[in-house]
Amino acid sequence: MKDNNMHNLTLSQISKGLENGDFTSVEITQHFLNRIKQHDQGDNGINSFITVTDTQALADAKAADERRAAGNATPWTGVPFAHKDIFCTDGVLTTCGSKMLGNFIPPYDATVVDNFKQQGAVCLGKTNMDEFAMGSSNESSFFGGVKNPWNKETIPGGSSGGSAAAVAARLTPVATGTDTGGSIRQPAALCGLTGLKPTYGRCSRFGMIAFASSLDQAGPMARTAEDAAMMLNVMASFDEKDSTSIDQEIPDYTATLNNDIAGKVIGIPKEFFPDSLDGEMAKTVRDAIAEFEKMGCTVKEISLPSTDLAIPAYYVVAPAECSANLSRMDGVRFGYRCEDPKDVEDLYKRSRGEGFGDEVKRRIMIGTYVLSTGFYDAYYVKAQKIRRLIKDDFVSAFEQVDIIMGPVTPSPAFKAGEKSGDPVEMYMEDKFTLSCNLAGLPGMSIPAGQINGLPVGLQMIGNYWSEANMLNMAHQFQSHTDFHKQAPQGIE
Repeated sequence: MKDNNMHNLTLSQISKGLENGDFTSVEITQHFLNRIKQHDQGDNGINSFITVTDTQALADAKAADERRAAGNATPWTGVPFAHKDIFCTDGVLTTCGSKMLGNFIPPYDATVVDNFKQQGAVCLGKTNMDEFAMGSSNESSFFGGVKNPWNKETIPGGSSGGSAAAVAARLTPVATGTDTGGSIRQPAALCGLTGLKPTYGRCSRFGMIAFASSLDQAGPMARTAEDAAMMLNVMASFDEKDSTSIDQEIPDYTATLNNDIAGKVIGIPKEFFPDSLDGEMAKTVRDAIAEFEKMGCTVKEISLPSTDLAIPAYYVVAPAECSANLSRMDGVRFGYRCEDPKDVEDLYKRSRGEGFGDEVKRRIMIGTYVLSTGFYDAYYVKAQKIRRLIKDDFVSAFEQVDIIMGPVTPSPAFKAGEKSGDPVEMYMEDKFTLSCNLAGLPGMSIPAGQINGLPVGLQMIGNYWSEANMLNMAHQFQSHTDFHKQAPQGIE
């Protein structure tokens, strides 16, 4: 199998190929590194990577081959992948897409990073992202926007846009992402991938640079549900170093992929199909849901009445937490520091003023405002109450249904620059994904078709800790459809 098409192999196929001796880890790692050089870099490149760790990757691949020869390999030993540049990596630049961390080299690994290392996986590098994970288009990165491989004039989605574009362009078989308000599911939908945001507390947040601590969750981005299950097997862990990690039994997510899904009840919230939703989008999503009916599932209309409150609640809670989390970026301890400060005040002001981009500054200001005396009760406390209402809506819904489905995004990928001048319009891109984070539920996007040659995602929202059920349903859908096999033109 040592040919020029190795990049089209899925993660599970690469794992089997390494096991069978069809190719070595060094060969497949080199193949992907060559593709990154060819498709990602230069003026016409996709710009999905901030840092490519080629020397380290090849050294790790060689070590993986030796580990395999010694007979103590795991399914992941020697498999190449990429990390979103929000996970701290010992000795490797970790920027969060910001000038503020443009020189930050962590002295430790995030737990998720360490989990992959333990398995012998080979990291190709760190992927581009919206600055500090704030954005829906990957245009706020200090290192330039990422292009969508399906149409380079369009955005790949955010904030995990680099990870999504890299997987879609076959520059890496899979990549890690994080999701605070849709940052895995939205780019997965716009790039034709399978992306999963697990239940809050499933994956350790230690060493994952925080944006909004009560919302952030790491998760897999892959082409297939099977690959996402293999990733989650590694990513999910209880971690004493993370106070938000929950000690809940972790199943083998690949073990139940082939279970029969007949009899499952799918809830369709009427709030996810408003009159304003593009007709083609509504039809594509409903057609995808109809595939589940053919496999014996039943569909039931439900209501999540607090859905419309998700955006205003989120854009109070998330900026408030971001304001607190980013206060540590002060030009003193690590990261960017301004030139020749006059005094400490000048150091703080100019370092933060020069180090942060516009969107991050906007959210810090909003967050500081809603936490300030006189406004805390009016905004922050109220938003937390709304958050509870949103959670209660879902709890009631899951008494009647096994899973909830609807669109991920209001439309397919839009053109770069189209919405960057209007923050509110950009925020509306997340209207179907935010409620899932506010409630701490697992959410997923799977490829469900195309509109005008651009991918569309079907969103699945599950009950707490039901990732295995969601992956099973996604895998069965992918066994009956081929949307997940479609690739952008020119990357074959």
